Amino acid sequence: MWRVGIDVGGTFTDLFAWDDESRTQVTSKVLTTKYDRAVGVVNAIKQAQIPFARISHLMHGTTTATNALIERDYPDAAMVTTDGFRDTIEIARQHREQLYDPYQTKPKPIIKRRFRYTVSERMDVNGKPVRPLLREQALEIAHRIKAANIRSVAVAFINSYKNGEHERQMRDIIKEVNPDTYVVISSETRPVFREHGRFTTTAIRAATIPVMEVYFNRLDAALKAEGFTGSLLILKSSGGITGVDYAKLHPEELIESGPAGGVAYAAYLSKLLPEFTNIIHTDVGGTSFDVSIVENGQGLITRDHEIEWEMPCIVPMLDIHSVGAGGGSIGWVDEGGSLRVGPRSAGSSPGPVCYGLGGKEPTITDANLLLGRIEPTLGGKMTLDKAGAEVAMERLASEVGLSAIETADGMIRIGCENMAQAVKKVLVSRGRDPRDFVLASFGGAGAMHACFVAESMNIPKVVMPIHAGVASAFGATAMDLRHDLEAFYFSPVSDAKLDQVNALYSKLEAEAVRLLEADGVRREDILTTRTAQMRYVGQTYEVETPMPEGVLNAAAVPGIVETFHRCHEREYGVSSSDFAPAFVSVGITAIGRTASPPPVEVGGSGGEPVKGQRKIYFNREWHDSKVYDGHALKPSTTLAGPCIVEYEHACAVLPPNALATVDGFGNLIIDISRNLISND
Repeated sequence: MWRVGIDVGGTFTDLFAWDDESRTQVTSKVLTTKYDRAVGVVNAIKQAQIPFARISHLMHGTTTATNALIERDYPDAAMVTTDGFRDTIEIARQHREQLYDPYQTKPKPIIKRRFRYTVSERMDVNGKPVRPLLREQALEIAHRIKAANIRSVAVAFINSYKNGEHERQMRDIIKEVNPDTYVVISSETRPVFREHGRFTTTAIRAATIPVMEVYFNRLDAALKAEGFTGSLLILKSSGGITGVDYAKLHPEELIESGPAGGVAYAAYLSKLLPEFTNIIHTDVGGTSFDVSIVENGQGLITRDHEIEWEMPCIVPMLDIHSVGAGGGSIGWVDEGGSLRVGPRSAGSSPGPVCYGLGGKEPTITDANLLLGRIEPTLGGKMTLDKAGAEVAMERLASEVGLSAIETADGMIRIGCENMAQAVKKVLVSRGRDPRDFVLASFGGAGAMHACFVAESMNIPKVVMPIHAGVASAFGATAMDLRHDLEAFYFSPVSDAKLDQVNALYSKLEAEAVRLLEADGVRREDILTTRTAQMRYVGQTYEVETPMPEGVLNAAAVPGIVETFHRCHEREYGVSSSDFAPAFVSVGITAIGRTASPPPVEVGGSGGEPVKGQRKIYFNREWHDSKVYDGHALKPSTTLAGPCIVEYEHACAVLPPNALATVDGFGNLIIDISRNLISND
C-alpha cells in the first residue's frame, strides 16, 4: 500500500509517495488549482500514477486556513465576551509595527465589531464567580446571532482560563437557539492567561472552522470518488499529523501546516546524516520563502506566532518565518527609482512571464531563465517563453537605467538578500550562531539561491536532498501523529503544590492518549513527554522547559530548577540563581509513531551525468558551465562550480569556487567555504 504526502503551495501542488511493500518512491508536481485546491491534489496523484484504492495513508499539508485569514475570506463570525473587553482583539497590546510611521494602520480585526457582543458576567483571577451569567441577556445575544445568520461564534470571557463554567453556559444557550452553529470557547481552545492571545486564537478557530469544513469535505469527496478508502491525515503547525475530523474543528493548529512538512524533512535529514545535527531549513516555493531551525533533530517550537502584526496564535507551532520571496516574486521600481523584488507574487496564475500564461511583470523565475540558470524546457515539462521574459525585463530595466541582464542579476541579488535577512531574523531571535549550522535547501527554486543566501550569512555548507523539489510532501510522510495539550498552573516553584501538578499531567496525558487512539494509534506506539512554561518571578515571558516523567515530588524540584536555568541561558544567553523560577502552565506532547520513508540509497541512474554546457551569468560576466543530471550522479562524485545540477523537480546552482559532493543517499553537499574566505 502507498503512503502519500501532498503539499499544496501557492504555485505548485507537490507529491511524494512510497510503497511500504516494494519501497518504491515516486514524485509529481502540478500547478495548484486555486479555484478548488482539491482538484490539484487529485491531479498530483493521477500524474504519479498511484491507484487511489491502494493508498493507505494520505498526509496533506495545506495553507487554506492561513490564506483565509490573510485575505479575510471566510463567513462572518461572532464573538461574545465580558463587558469591557469587546475591543480586546482590535486594541491588542498597543505596540507599533513601525515606530516612526504615523500612517500605519492595524490589520482588520478577525471578527467585525458589529458582531462582537458583551455580557455582564465576571470571574475573578482565582476563578471564583463575581457576577453570574444572566440567562436572559445570553438568550438575547443568541437570538441576535441567529438574526445575523452567523455560522460560528467565539466565546471568550476574562479569567476563564481558571474557570470556564460561564463560557460553557454561554455555549449551551447559543446552541439552544442556533443548533447548527459552531460555538468555540477560549477555556477549551487555549486555557492560558493573557486575554489578547487567548481571545485572538479563539477568534481564529471560530472564523476558519466553516472554511476548513468546506475544504476538507470537498477533498474527502473528491478522493472517495476516485476510489480512495484510506486514512486522510492533516499536517499540524506543531510538526505532527492528525486525523481530518480533528483538523476540521481545530484549524488554528493548521496555520503553518504546509511549511511544517519541510521542517519534518530537515529533521529526517539530521537523523539520517549525524554530522548535520543543526540545520537551517529553507524552502523557496513560487510565492514565499520559509525558514526555521532544526536543532538536535527537532524543529524549535514557539507560542508567539503572529498571523499578522498584533494578531497572535498562541498554540504550539514550529518557529517558521516566512517572507514574500519565491520564484514568482515580481520585480518593480519604487518611488525613489530603486529596484525592488516582492513580496507581491505572480503565483500560479498568471505566473511568471516565461510560463506564457498571461503574466506581464518579470519575476525571479524570469530572471533566472535570462541568466542561463534554468533550462528553457524545464526538462521537457513545458517550453518557457524566453523572448517574452526578455521583453518584460527590458521594460523594467528601462526604469532603472540598466541592461536586461544587469536587471535580472540585480533581482536575484535582492531576492537572495531578502531571504538572507529572513534567515538572520530567525537565528538572531533564538540566539544562534549561523556558523554552527548547515543550510538545507528545499523547494523547486531553493537550491538555485541557496549558495548565495548561505554566503551572505557565513554558513559554510549547503545540503540539497535529492527530493528537495517536493520537500514538504516528503516531510509529510515522515511525520508522526501528534497532539499538544496545555493547562494553566501559576505558582513559584518553591510554593508549587506538586499533587495538583501531578493531577494536571495525568489529566492531560489521558486526554492525549484518547485523541491518538481515536486516530487508530495503538497504546504501545504512544510516547508522551512533559513540559512546563516557566519564567523567573516577575518576568513577562516564558521559556519552555522539559519536565521529568513519573510522579513529581520534592526530590525532583532541584532538577526542575536547574533545567529551567539551562533552558533560559540557551535562549537568552543569561540565567541567574538569584531569582526564583515559577510555573505558568504545564503541557503534554503525545506522539503516535508512524512508519518513516526508507532512505534514498542511490547508485546513479546509469545515464550520462553531463547533460551539456551553457553560458551562465555569475559576478557580472558569462561563464561556460557544465550542466549535470543530478539523478545520474553516483555517490562520492565531486563537482566544481560554476555549474548547474538539474533534478526532476529542482535545480542547484553552484557559483564559482563552490565544491559539491554526492553522498550515499543522493544528497548534494555543497561547500562554499572558499567563497567565504575570499570574501573576508
